Order: sequence, then structure tokens, then C-alpha cells
Amino acid sequence: MFSRRNLVTYAIALLLVLAFNFLLPRMMPGDPLMAIYGEEALVQMTPELKANLVERFALDQPMWQQFGAYFGALFRGDLGYSYYYNAPAFEVILGRLPWTLLLVGLSLVLSTLLGIVLGIESGWRRGSKTDRSMLAGLMALNGFPDFFIGMVLLLVFGVTLGIFPLAGALTPYSGLSGGALLLDVLKHLALPLAALTLAHIAGAYLLTRNTMITVVKEPYMLTARAKGLSQRVMKYRHAGRNSMLPVITRTGLWLGRVVTGALFVEIVFSYPGLGYLAYEALLARDYPIIEGVLLVVALFVLVANFLADLSYPKLDPRVSYAR
Repeated sequence: MFSRRNLVTYAIALLLVLAFNFLLPRMMPGDPLMAIYGEEALVQMTPELKANLVERFALDQPMWQQFGAYFGALFRGDLGYSYYYNAPAFEVILGRLPWTLLLVGLSLVLSTLLGIVLGIESGWRRGSKTDRSMLAGLMALNGFPDFFIGMVLLLVFGVTLGIFPLAGALTPYSGLSGGALLLDVLKHLALPLAALTLAHIAGAYLLTRNTMITVVKEPYMLTARAKGLSQRVMKYRHAGRNSMLPVITRTGLWLGRVVTGALFVEIVFSYPGLGYLAYEALLARDYPIIEGVLLVVALFVLVANFLADLSYPKLDPRVSYAR
């Protein structure tokens, strides 16, 4: 059962994330408004608007009052205003968020499931040709960064063979709907998803394989074998299930790296998610967008770790939390 102590830990982590996001622009030298909105945005501001923003963010008040105003703005969904996109930062990020959730979510699920299955098969057949081949291949694949795999896939399947689109998430001005629209989305998603999945499958594979090698030597595996259970049941229900805990832990911690990898993959394919949005915001020095994206990514990691902790007792009843 999830204890109150764990909830307090996550609450403290969330508070630290919010505090860091609050303090970062205010610790920069110069005018805090320039750090929050950028020098280009301040040039366009009238004195009345600047005074209104100073009052809105309580920049003329003590730091604790500024944090209260910042927290209240977050509670209302106010992440500031993007002068580059000429829209509230929250609306801009919300418009790009579904594409990143689609890419990162599918990639995390596919890389984890494939890594677990391959790791179980490889660990069960330790020392065989199948095990050595998978180990060598995935170790080699793990040495390539996300964007490099994306560039290779883009050159081969997009440029040379012309099977998949080169950029974007939808065909512009196509007017598609229904099944045709879904097929178009999947065709644009295929290469970024493949790049991100291939780049992160080795982590789940290696953890599962190493744990599997240890688990098959446990006494309960000898008992299961003595009972005459089939290899499939022993492999997946007994050994495989008990090999998943480190992978679940890794999945929660790995989400931050997957999102970071998605940043570069989205740039390679011009995929309109949070990663490409952050890239555009960096070029335009759009600080509200950058801070908002960082906050969303941090929240993703916290939520993923929280869900991983909740899943532990379901996977292994021996795992319990102290109250």
C-alpha cells in the first residue's frame, strides 16, 4: 500500500520543481521582466503594460509574495504570454502536448514491452546463439544517439525509398478525415516513433536479461520445475514477472531521457511536439514557452515515477511500503 511518507516525498519534489521554475528567471542578472519575457518582448511593451505585468507578478514585492502570485497564476493555468506566438503560453503548449504524448507514450510502451520480451527470451537462453546475437545487436544499437538513428531512418525510408513523409505530423491542406486522416498521422509518426523506440529498447532489454539470469536460479523456480509446469508458464508467469520490477523503476526514471530524446527526434523530423516547440522558443528567446515546457517535462517525470511506485505491489505482492 502506498504510504503517506511517499505522498509527502512527491509533494516535496513537486514543490522543488515549482520553486526552481520560479527562481530561475529571477536569479538571472538584470530586469526580472526581461528574464521572463525576453529583451525583444520588452521593446514592444508600453509603460502601462510593463507596470501591469510588474503588479501581476508582484515583482515589486518580497520574494515570498512573488512566489504566491506565481503559484496562483499556475493554478489558473497562466504560464505567461508568448509574444513570438502572440498567444498565452499555456494555450501554445497545450496545442503541442498531444503530439508529444502520442510519440513519447507509444515509444515508452513499445520500447519497454519489446525490451522485456527480448530480455526474458535472452536471459532464459543465456549463452545460446540467440542470446549472444540479441546482446551484441542491442548493445551496438544502444551506442547510437536518438537523433542519429532518426537521421538514418529519414535518409533511408524518407529520402531514398520515399516510403514515409520527411517532416510534420499531418499533410498540410490535405482535408483528410476519418480513416484517411488516421493513416496520414501514422505515416508521419512511423519514423520518429521507430527512432525513439530503437534508441531506448536496449535499456529495458539489459535490465530484464540481467534480472532474468538471477531469477532463474531462485528456489521457487526449481519448485515450479518440479511441479511439472510448462516452460512458457515458468518463463513468463514466474521468472518474467519477477524480472519486471527493475524495468518498471527504469521506466519511471527513463521518461525524462525519453522526452529529451524526443526533443532531438522532433527537430530532425520537424514533428510539432513539445521538443520542436522548445527548439523554436530557444531560437526566438521565448522564455515563457521554455519555462512552461520544462515544467511540463518535470511533471511528466514525477507522474511516471508515482505510477511506477503504485504498480510495484501489483507486480510483486512481496513489495510493501512502510506506513
